[in-house]
Amino acid sequence: MHKVRSIIYIALFLLVTVGMGVSVWWSIDGEKGADYVVETNVPFAPFEFYENREIVGVDVDIVNQVAKKIKKTFQIKNVEFDVIIDNVEAGRIADVGAAGLTITPARLEKVNFTIPYYDSVQYVIYNREMPPSLRDDHVVWEALAGAKIGSQIGSTGYLFVDDEIEAGALVGTGTTLKGIDSHQLAADAIMAHIIDYAVADELAAKFIVDKNPGLEALPLYYAGPTREEDYPVEESYAIAVNKDRPELLDAFNEVLTEMLTKNEQGESEIDRLVLKYMGLVNE
Repeated sequence: MHKVRSIIYIALFLLVTVGMGVSVWWSIDGEKGADYVVETNVPFAPFEFYENREIVGVDVDIVNQVAKKIKKTFQIKNVEFDVIIDNVEAGRIADVGAAGLTITPARLEKVNFTIPYYDSVQYVIYNREMPPSLRDDHVVWEALAGAKIGSQIGSTGYLFVDDEIEAGALVGTGTTLKGIDSHQLAADAIMAHIIDYAVADELAAKFIVDKNPGLEALPLYYAGPTREEDYPVEESYAIAVNKDRPELLDAFNEVLTEMLTKNEQGESEIDRLVLKYMGLVNE
């Protein structure tokens, strides 16, 4: 069996690095067979999700382009979201984290981040028959007071909710936060009345709503002095890189700079990929 597996590895390596000229490595049983390891968390469409039993998405395409540029092989592994930053910091089992990661001060102490490649707003997902109080086309934190809120463990949505409960608009309101393993499970928990609302990144929320007709989602805002002065809960995605891999940080930044360059229509390659993997354009 080990001999057969070795033959498979060799065949895959030749196909990927020689026959196609592409340097992304897909290993069996999570065994390392590449120059660098990238950890991600599936599903988080359009950035990473399974298609025909392979991980695809915007982040995978970014890694592919870096692999071509530096002529190195990358192994992409699906892991729990909340271990990615620590694994990249340690550098023993992961060199890079690509999972729609938000730049935060706490994470910057552990890893380097590339330039941001996508800006996102946090959204509230809710049962359309039991909506929160709305302020025009958005929801403010105060509307969630006293509710049971769910969010993916380790995600920025989880961190934002936790901060508001501990020291923000939800202090002393009886609001509770439940950590959930995935956005889809959070959606299921809403429909089962286990939680009242879920907080997730914009594209993840829209993807969930598209797949679950009983749900709706609206952007989450901080309340200003007036409705017109409310402002969104925003974040920027970047790739996390181990601090001892400066060559990787440089390579990712060069590729991202190219992919973020706008064409004559004002669209970047990142914009196009987001639309592609959201199923909004055909290629």
